[in-house]
Amino acid sequence: MAAENSKQFWKRSAKLPGSIQPVYGAQHPPLDPRLTKNFIKERSKVNAVALKSKKASSFHEFARNTSDAWDIGDDEEEDFSSPSFQTLNSKVALATAAQVLENHSKLRVKPERSQSTTSDVPASYKVIKSSSDAQLSRNSSDTCLRNPLHKQQSLPLRPIIPLVARISDQNASGAPPMTVREKTRLEKFRQLLSSHNTDLDELRKCSWPGVPREVRPVTWRLLSGYLPANTERRKLTLQRKREEYFGFIEQYYDSRNEEHHQDTYRQIHIDIPRTNPLIPLFQQPLVQEIFERILFIWAIRHPASGYVQGINDLVTPFFVVFLSEYVEEDVENFDVTNLSQDVLRSIEADSFWCMSKLLDGIQDNYTFAQPGIQKKVKALEELVSRIDEQVHNHFRRYEVEYLQFAFRWMNNLLMRELPLRCTIRLWDTYQSEPEGFSHFHLYVCAAFLIKWRKEILDEEDFQGLLMLLQNLPTIHWGNEEIGLLLAEAYRLKYMFADAPNHYRR
Repeated sequence: MAAENSKQFWKRSAKLPGSIQPVYGAQHPPLDPRLTKNFIKERSKVNAVALKSKKASSFHEFARNTSDAWDIGDDEEEDFSSPSFQTLNSKVALATAAQVLENHSKLRVKPERSQSTTSDVPASYKVIKSSSDAQLSRNSSDTCLRNPLHKQQSLPLRPIIPLVARISDQNASGAPPMTVREKTRLEKFRQLLSSHNTDLDELRKCSWPGVPREVRPVTWRLLSGYLPANTERRKLTLQRKREEYFGFIEQYYDSRNEEHHQDTYRQIHIDIPRTNPLIPLFQQPLVQEIFERILFIWAIRHPASGYVQGINDLVTPFFVVFLSEYVEEDVENFDVTNLSQDVLRSIEADSFWCMSKLLDGIQDNYTFAQPGIQKKVKALEELVSRIDEQVHNHFRRYEVEYLQFAFRWMNNLLMRELPLRCTIRLWDTYQSEPEGFSHFHLYVCAAFLIKWRKEILDEEDFQGLLMLLQNLPTIHWGNEEIGLLLAEAYRLKYMFADAPNHYRR
């Protein structure tokens, strides 16, 4: 009997968030089983109660009420074979034929007209002809490009910024890379970092609005607690920690082939190529080997959670920032085989330790059933219900659960929603805030959601809302947009963090 109960328990628990099924690939939020129940109830009531609206309120309704969008052959045949269409066609054909014959007869009477120069043609005729020709050529050349993108025409016409290149200097507004104010800030950072004992509180204040690219690597090491504030101890600390990491490699990495670690290593090996697939840097075999070692060693040393899909994303900002310490040109396309073995080892070890420091603060996001994420999603729902009741009620009306889109926001720290350059700028502030990756991240997610309130309220069905929330148009975002997002998040934190009853029902 006990054995049966145990089997039933594990069968029930198999689909909790945190198991391999709901977070597979960490690319889509887990499906809510309640939607299936709602679907069954809706079907039982469909003959008894008329639907309130013709628009689908759930994905299942949408799928049930919508036919294959590609199956348009029957409609076309019906239109062409209808009597009204045939009548219309014959009338138009006769009128057009008569007009063509009349025009042709006029041309035959005055054949020299066709041989005259363009200067003999009336000005009004030339303008009309030129305009129509230009329009015709534009239509023929642009149709194939414009039609698939018709939904994106509302986006502002702004230059596409490289995903990684010149990360800290890129602004979506097209501002110059280094202003006088930024030079002054850079000098302030250098003074702080070169002092005998760096004032970490002052460094956090300076870092909150963003860290200059030139000093970001050492600043991140200090803010994450990896480097000591005392300048004299830093070199020895780096040397010791790097040796310690490669000691872990020698001790544990060969065990990836052992049976009890096979599943972990196989999942890491599958996820690494999916990490930022559009950026050439992360598709290099040497970089993927580095990521595999970092993630496997972290999983072995943290058995309470082990490796969970989504953690692979959290390595990339550290790797890019520490790589930029040795690379002046375009990081996005840089070939890491040009670096020495010692430099690559330093980048790998530093990325491991800083990622470990980050995960130490949010490890309950990745333990069994991922309670940290579930609590944060619930807190986000309560917060949004107080900040913007209209958006909250809109989600309820169309049966959109916060877990269906915000799970990924918490699991990947918005990395799938923002370009990498924006994530790096965001992490400047997260590392400056107390509990930035856990507590402050909640308010950033709330500000991020409300940022799209108009687009959300314009969508009036379940599928449209989820498609919007999982594909938000942030490709053009830069420092300016992230700065505004962080300012709004700070305002929300100031209003609600010290008054939790303001967002509790």
